[in-house]
Amino acid sequence: MTTHLGGKTVFGANVGILMLETQFPRVVGDMGNALTWPFPVQYRVVRGATPDLVVRNDPNKLAQLFIDEARDLVKTGADGITTNCGFLALIQDQLSEAVGVPVAASSLMQVPLIQAMLPPGKRVGVLTISKDTLTEAHLTAANIALDTPIGGTDVNGEFSSGILNDRASLDFDQCETDNLQAAEKLMQQHTDIGAIVLECTNMVPYAAAIRKLTGVPVYSIYSFVSWFQSGLMPRRFSMALDDPLSR
Repeated sequence: MTTHLGGKTVFGANVGILMLETQFPRVVGDMGNALTWPFPVQYRVVRGATPDLVVRNDPNKLAQLFIDEARDLVKTGADGITTNCGFLALIQDQLSEAVGVPVAASSLMQVPLIQAMLPPGKRVGVLTISKDTLTEAHLTAANIALDTPIGGTDVNGEFSSGILNDRASLDFDQCETDNLQAAEKLMQQHTDIGAIVLECTNMVPYAAAIRKLTGVPVYSIYSFVSWFQSGLMPRRFSMALDDPLSR
């Protein structure tokens, strides 16, 4: 007889995602569209945590709101927590200390690992939704070198203004154009870039186009959480009869 242990409500959805409170549309590829993920996820909306307050203000003031929802996700059944804004690197330590499970708060946390993989003379570049408010404190929180090249989408463009002002409609074709223009500018200004990390989780739908344009690897919250989930629920392999190691 096999005994199965309980202790939670939801099984099989190991990743819990803390969502900002928004109304803007989210296409497949966006972290907030559940069809993006090839595995089940759980969501919690952090009421009162708007894009403006998190990106253009101090998210530390909202830390307890995120902690409360993260704890509820863990109680429900999440084995790891992430968020849908790269600027929440600032509360990574507070979240991980409070919830008792692994936390991957920001796509920016990938930068040191990717930098270690690049050949000599190449650096990671970061593309963000708000270059003016991505500070040294954010970089330090994610263990990123302060001289890391940073590029940003036009603050008055469709992508940045639409998301940060939480508009109910977006022109996704123009959003892609905004992202490609920002990536091209970043590469022109820093010819030593060997890979790009997308800070903003809403940039994921444009990652393939950015990769094609720039010719360098592009990493995002999608790549980060996919890796994160692979540790929370490793793939189970069965031994094939013709596997020489099984003989």
